[in-house]
Parts: sequence; structure tokens; C-alpha cells
Amino acid sequence: MLPVRGRDGRATRAARILGTRTAWTPVGDGEFFCPGCGGDRNYQRLTGRRRLTLLGVPVLPRGTAGPVVECAACAHHFGPEVLDHPTTRRFSAMLRDAVHTVALAVLAAGGTGSRTALETAAAAVRAAGFADCTEDQLAALVEALAADTGRYFEQPCAAGLTIELHEALDPLAPHLAPAGRESLLLQAARIALADGPYTPAERDALATVGAALTICSDDVTRLLAAARTPS
Repeated sequence: MLPVRGRDGRATRAARILGTRTAWTPVGDGEFFCPGCGGDRNYQRLTGRRRLTLLGVPVLPRGTAGPVVECAACAHHFGPEVLDHPTTRRFSAMLRDAVHTVALAVLAAGGTGSRTALETAAAAVRAAGFADCTEDQLAALVEALAADTGRYFEQPCAAGLTIELHEALDPLAPHLAPAGRESLLLQAARIALADGPYTPAERDALATVGAALTICSDDVTRLLAAARTPS
């Protein structure tokens, strides 16, 4: 083989003589959703120190590196912001709790006198992951909320339920696609419509759900109208 000549050859020889090496130190671990693997994986959080190398031997410090998140499965490095994304298990739990809270809010706004509304709500909650949820359990929870807050069903969405809706939906909304956020609002609308047209209190509760899901008011109005149209 002929020797490498020219500028590229000189650069290659220089890289073999001088280089940079990073020594990584673990500073934490846990489980995260790995974008590279596309699933939940274990990770190590690493910080590093760079050193200039001469013929492969570290000789001079060159500052710090990281922190980075290293996947235990694929060994790829990611920025720390990757930990802001919930794991698949955590996301499923967040969605389950959100559906449950939304169902309670809509039932509380319309009352629990309609068996059809209770059945619709219980079916949605079971599908979200609470497999043992029953209509009677939801009715009892709504009655307990009413007793605890002294709230009448006909009144607008109470402050306590508004806070609970935001606590359940605010962390979830950034991780839902627009279609997913709309689907959750439509599901709430179907519960409200199960026993007839929207009441003012139900509209207020659904508007609160839409706001917590970062759906603009015009789109909330459009979706609530669409929910009334048989598919």
C-alpha cells in the first residue's frame, strides 16, 4: 500500500499523535425512555473530564464534559433533558390518572343521577387502566367530593376540582400529540352527553379540561360541537 500523502495524510498522522480523551464518572442512575432503543431502559448519568493525549497518553487537562445520560442497553449518550420524558410505565400511569380525574370532574358537574353517564365514565376509566372500576365506585367518589367541598352539582367547576384537573393534566399535556389531547377532551364530552345535552356546569368543566390540555378555546368549542354529532 502506498503511504498517505498530502494534507489529509498529515491530518491523520497528527490525530494519531495528538488527541482528546474523556474519562467518564457515574454520578447517578435510574430508568428512562431511551430515544435510541425506543423503550424503557436503565441509564447512568455521567460527568466527564477531558484530557489532551500525546501518543494515546493523557498529558494535559482540557476541561469538563457532560453531564450526559448513557443508555445501559445501546450505550448512546443523550443530553440530560431526555430524562424529562416519562418512561412508558410512568406515561401509562399519568394517562390513567388523568382519565380518572377528568371522568370525576365531568360527573361532578352533571351529577350522578344518570346511570348511562356513570356507565360511560366507568368504561373509559377501565379502558385507561383501572380494570376494577365500577359505576358505584365513581358515584361514591363524586358524592364524597361533594360532601368534602360543600359543592352543588349545578355550580361551575369548583376550585378544588380545577386544581385536581391541572395537577393531573399539566404534566401529561406536553407528552401528548395534539390528536391525543383532543381524544381525551372528546372522551370527557361523551361522558357529559351520555345523559343529554351539556349543562352550563358541564361546559365549564370541559372548558377547564381543554385549558389544562393546552387546547385553545376555539378548538374546545369545535370539539364539543363535534362530540354531539353521531359518528
